[in-house]
Amino acid sequence: MKKLFALTLIAVLLLTIVPMTALAQGPECQDVVTIQKDDWLSKLADKYFGDIFAWPAIMAVHNQAALANPDKFPNKIINADVIEVGWSVCIPTADEADAFMAKWDPSKPEMLYASGASGQLVVGSWWTAGGEADGLAAMFDIYRKMYPGVEIVNATVAGGAGTNFKAVLATRLIGGDPPDTFQLHAGLEVATYSPEQYLQPVDDIYASEGLNDIFPPDLLAMLKYQDHFWGVPANIHRSNVLWYNKSVFDANGLTPPTNYDEFVTVADKLKAAGIQPFVIGTKGGWEAGHVFESVLLAELGPEGYKGLWNGSTSWMDPKVTKALETFKMMMTYANPDHPAMTWDGAGEYLLSGKGGMMIMGDWTDGWFTSKGFTDYGWAPSPGTQGTFIALSDSFALPKDAPDKENAINWLKVVGSKEGQEAFNPKKGSICARTDCDPALFNEYLQSAMVDWSKDNIVPSVTHGAAAVESWANDYKDAITLFVTSGDVAGTQAQLQSACVDAGVCQ
Repeated sequence: MKKLFALTLIAVLLLTIVPMTALAQGPECQDVVTIQKDDWLSKLADKYFGDIFAWPAIMAVHNQAALANPDKFPNKIINADVIEVGWSVCIPTADEADAFMAKWDPSKPEMLYASGASGQLVVGSWWTAGGEADGLAAMFDIYRKMYPGVEIVNATVAGGAGTNFKAVLATRLIGGDPPDTFQLHAGLEVATYSPEQYLQPVDDIYASEGLNDIFPPDLLAMLKYQDHFWGVPANIHRSNVLWYNKSVFDANGLTPPTNYDEFVTVADKLKAAGIQPFVIGTKGGWEAGHVFESVLLAELGPEGYKGLWNGSTSWMDPKVTKALETFKMMMTYANPDHPAMTWDGAGEYLLSGKGGMMIMGDWTDGWFTSKGFTDYGWAPSPGTQGTFIALSDSFALPKDAPDKENAINWLKVVGSKEGQEAFNPKKGSICARTDCDPALFNEYLQSAMVDWSKDNIVPSVTHGAAAVESWANDYKDAITLFVTSGDVAGTQAQLQSACVDAGVCQ
């Protein structure tokens, strides 16, 4: 509960998304506008109401009109910035616009969308970029085919690998007005949300859909907390992947480094060729921690790495010292603009042929695909061959979900073979299920399926699987600071202290 309360202090500065009863069906239109080349919603709002900020009234009323009269208004406005030439748009009366704007709250996107015959499904996530957004849209399509009377509201909050979204979600849970379902990393991240108070176990869905038999044991163990399942996983991701530009490597006679001595050799050759050897973006505050967990695994091995999160390995271990020194060395080869870069921004170095290597999760594969980029290769990050740092995106069921039946049906779609086969090839992840058709997946994802079936599986800390949220955040903060300070001894002591504070270390 204390964790949730602390998050609310952050969330007051962020967008929140609170459900709202939809406007009455069949609103009156004072005019029907055929969209021209230079039209946009704020321009129309200024023309009809003398206020560019009244555009939400047009969007909300038009979407109600589209639901009531789809023959006349066949196009819903899903994104306020995207209206197409030739669309017919309902302009509300001044009275209706005034009434809407009097209660309009920018933090409540549900107000902009109609409610279908069977209500809404408000899906909270942080999937806004490239393959992840494409994958989510593909799963929405499956849901719409099965439940056409439900209006889906894609309530995303971008930034920080979910950090911003989690702060928003905490406010909603405490306030008793959560989204119908929300994205949740499998593992100990669930503890952050006081599940016994705010979430509903989904054991019944596992039983009814046969998920206990179709998900692998390693994943089931990761998903279970306090003897219950709190989310249905959509996928499996791998954290420890080194991506490289194939043409750059071929032109310089290079192969992916298998250890950090080889990393230095490869990086030096790339640097001499005028190529940025190693690319990273640290703007989000999590990316450095993501890379460093792979370095920790390389130095400590699977059991030593897992011990960092259960207390059996001390953070004062000399191998942790070596890992910090190795990461410090890696950053000397990094792009100088990394503080201003997101992970995908840094990935542009590889797309342009100006960068050589990047360590990032396999959602990178989905991002490459969304960019039409095929000139990439992959390998386990140096020193981690035979080990798979795993994370999984799941969806949870709040106790106070406004449209609980719709949310339960969503979780069934998330766990289904059809849903996972639609989602994962675009997301750049593999199915949580064991019965998906490999032929639907590209070469990288097929290789990940093979590795998942045979490698030693260890949990990602950066992505919610290995540690409770407060401890994971302390870890990410320490490594982000380390990138600037380079203070090996101070960072090691900071990590040990944080582990003690988390109640994990002695």
